[in-house]
Amino acid sequence: MARVSQAHLDARRRQILDAAALCFARNGFHATSMQDVLKEADLSAGAVYRYFSGKEELIAAIVSEVLGEVRSAFETAAGQSRPASPDQLVASVLGRVLSARESLTVDGMPAFPRLVVQVWSEIPRNEELAAVLSEGYRTVRAAWGRLVKSYQEAGRMRADVEPDHVARTMIAAVLGFIAQQSLFGPAPVDVLRDGLRALMSMSDDEPDAG
Repeated sequence: MARVSQAHLDARRRQILDAAALCFARNGFHATSMQDVLKEADLSAGAVYRYFSGKEELIAAIVSEVLGEVRSAFETAAGQSRPASPDQLVASVLGRVLSARESLTVDGMPAFPRLVVQVWSEIPRNEELAAVLSEGYRTVRAAWGRLVKSYQEAGRMRADVEPDHVARTMIAAVLGFIAQQSLFGPAPVDVLRDGLRALMSMSDDEPDAG
């Protein structure tokens, strides 16, 4: 029997994850059955179950993949001698995440923002998913925290703010921006970048009255 190449295995796994993401974004986690995923992926049950035991494992894999990409990007930035400013970095990382999934659409709209909202709505009733998200966001927060420390040590950011507070704020801004896309439709990441840039440019000094 001929050996199946790793490239083939990776492509098949990608095919299944993308199909599941579309199903979850379209109908929600609970209204989606494994049969729906099989149909979307155009694969047999045996082909899919070779990779994933069920919906819980599928959605955990999707979440872990995205958070892993984000964490890696921020860790790489933190290791640079002069990392990009927060507004540029957030736009760059989010832009890559969205671009990698731009082919996945539901009713002509990007599926990823809708999927994010579905995942968050599932947290109160799914302890395993909550644990995956908690660990994923912990590592992203830690990566952002290291990045903030590098800004502070270089004198590029005020040093009297706890790094984790900045990390949590940046994560909140990104999640809020994604949620807005789910509600109001696609928007370029430049919108988030420009908004952050404007907030970062504020001064505590009052403008001259004259």
